[in-house]
Amino acid sequence: MDEIRAFGKFYLGKPLALRIFEVRFNISSRDGVDAWRSDCPSVQNLLDHLMRYTKSDSSREKYLRHVYQFSRWCNISPEDLVKLSKRKVEFVLQGFADELANNDCSRAYVNTVIKRLKTFFRINGFVHNKELNIYTYHVPARYRKVPEYIPSKSEVHAMADATGCQRDRAIILGLWSSGLRVSTLCALNYGDVQVDVESGDPYVMIPIYPEMKCRVPDACKGKIVYYTFTCPAAGEALRTYIREREEKYGKIKPEDPLFHSNWTLWKRDERSSKRLGRRGVGLIVKRAARLAGIQQWKYVTPHCLRKAFESVLRSQTVEGGRMDISIQQFLFGHLLAGSQDPYYDRTKVDFHRDEYAKLDFSTSRISRKIMDKLIDIPELEKYLSDGWLFVAKVSESKSIVRRSD
Repeated sequence: MDEIRAFGKFYLGKPLALRIFEVRFNISSRDGVDAWRSDCPSVQNLLDHLMRYTKSDSSREKYLRHVYQFSRWCNISPEDLVKLSKRKVEFVLQGFADELANNDCSRAYVNTVIKRLKTFFRINGFVHNKELNIYTYHVPARYRKVPEYIPSKSEVHAMADATGCQRDRAIILGLWSSGLRVSTLCALNYGDVQVDVESGDPYVMIPIYPEMKCRVPDACKGKIVYYTFTCPAAGEALRTYIREREEKYGKIKPEDPLFHSNWTLWKRDERSSKRLGRRGVGLIVKRAARLAGIQQWKYVTPHCLRKAFESVLRSQTVEGGRMDISIQQFLFGHLLAGSQDPYYDRTKVDFHRDEYAKLDFSTSRISRKIMDKLIDIPELEKYLSDGWLFVAKVSESKSIVRRSD
C-alpha cells in the first residue's frame, strides 16, 4: 500500500490509523465492499439500521462515537450492555447523561446523546415493555449554550476589508452573500463555479448536491439539492483570489478545492490541492471580526454569516418589495412546507438569478476608521491596554497594532 503523508512533510510509512472507536468495534474500513462492517453484532445492528435511513458517514461516526464513549464510561462492552436488564441500563444511561450535563455540555447536546443511545438499545431489542425511559433536559426557547453575534451588513464589509488576504475576503463575502454552511463551503471544488467565474458573471451560481458529501461528510445537509449565488462584491473577490492563486501555484484544475489550505507544513506545490477545513474557516471569520473592531468578535462564527444572509433575504429588496417566501426558502437550502416542495420549479436558474439580484447587499461601510500603526514591541502592552488590537509581528523589534475610531 502506498505511503500516506498525513502532515505534508512527515512520512508515516503506513496509512493513517483508524479512529479509536473504529478499532474498538473492529471496523476495518470506511470504503469499499467491507466498509462499515463490524464484528460486534450489536454495533452491526446499529450500522444496518443507519444504512436503511442514511448513507451519511458523518451520521455513522456520531452514533458510533457516542456508543463508544458510553461503553468506555461504564466500562462495559456493547455486547454486554445489550444483555443488561432494562432497569440497569436506565440507571447507567441516566448517570452518563447527568455527568455530561454536569461537565458543562449543552442541554441540547445531552438530549441528542440520549436519543442516539436509545436508538442503539432499541435496535438491539429494547422495545415495547423493555423500551427505555430516560429523563431528558428541558431546553428553553431560544436556548444557546454559547452566545453568538450576528454582524450587520456594514460590519460584514468591514470584516472583509480587514482581512488583508484575498482568499479570506472571498470566504467572508461568499459565506455571507450565499448563506452556505461552512462544510459546504469547504467541499466546493473549482469546477463547481468555474463557468461563472471565468465568464465574469456578477452573480456566481453555487450548486449544492449530495455527491459533495464524498469530499466533506456534512457538505449537503439532508441531501437537499439546491443552488444559491454570490453578490458582485463576493464574485469579484473570488476572481481576484483565483488570479493570485494561479500566479502563485499555477493553473487550478476543476477537481481542486475552491478554497485551499495555506498550512506551511504542506509543500508549496501541494497547497493548492489541499482543502481548507471547518476549523480554518472558523478562525478566519473570528480573526476578521476582531480586526474589524467588532466588540463581540469572539461570538462571530461562520454560521452567524449564514444568519446574516437570512436577514438580507427577509429584508426589503432594492426595488422596495420583498422576496417571495418560497424563493427565500429555496436559496437558503430549506425544504418548502407541506406539498409545496415537490411542485417548486428549481430548474429556472436565470429566474432565480434575477430574483437574487434584487437583494440589497449594499456596500455602505461603517463610519469608523480602521487605523494600523507600527510600534516598538516594548510598547505593545501599553497599546493593548488602550484598546488597540495586535495584528502581526514584523521583526524582532517591531509589531503592527490596529484600532477602529
